[in-house]
Amino acid sequence: MSQKPSNYQSKFMQIAIAEAASNVTTGAGGPFGSVVVKDGQIIAQGHNQVLENNDPTAHGEVMAIRAACQALGTHDLSGCQLYTNAYPCPMCLSAIIWANIKTTYYGNNAQDAAAIGFRDDYIYDYIQGGCTDVTVLKLEQHDRAQTIAPFNAFADSATKQLY
Repeated sequence: MSQKPSNYQSKFMQIAIAEAASNVTTGAGGPFGSVVVKDGQIIAQGHNQVLENNDPTAHGEVMAIRAACQALGTHDLSGCQLYTNAYPCPMCLSAIIWANIKTTYYGNNAQDAAAIGFRDDYIYDYIQGGCTDVTVLKLEQHDRAQTIAPFNAFADSATKQLY
């Protein structure tokens, strides 16, 4: 069940919505925008730039996370919140988790994205094992005996840094 946001939260969501709305006229990418906030201050904002950058990873959430990491000089966005106008796709959810953002506020749901032609639901289905269509993606393991060597070297390294 959705809670009514505070005025504080609504202010940041309005900025995410404005980022998304800008793409309707610019054609930089889909209508998706995001804002990263820490301690009540906007750290970064971003919008989908997939078409503008010829980069399928340039989603609004990812662009905002990249900008926030640059602004803060870290890969760890612990203590930050993300505001986005739509439920994050699987890639963006992963980026949010990798960035250590513990709270994300979203507006539209995955069904809303599907209704305008985005295939997030198809990817979620694939991840959950509901899609076995190899025309989407074929995954095969090869050469583990060789590829494990860098993993073992990392595991043995006294200077490794986990993230």
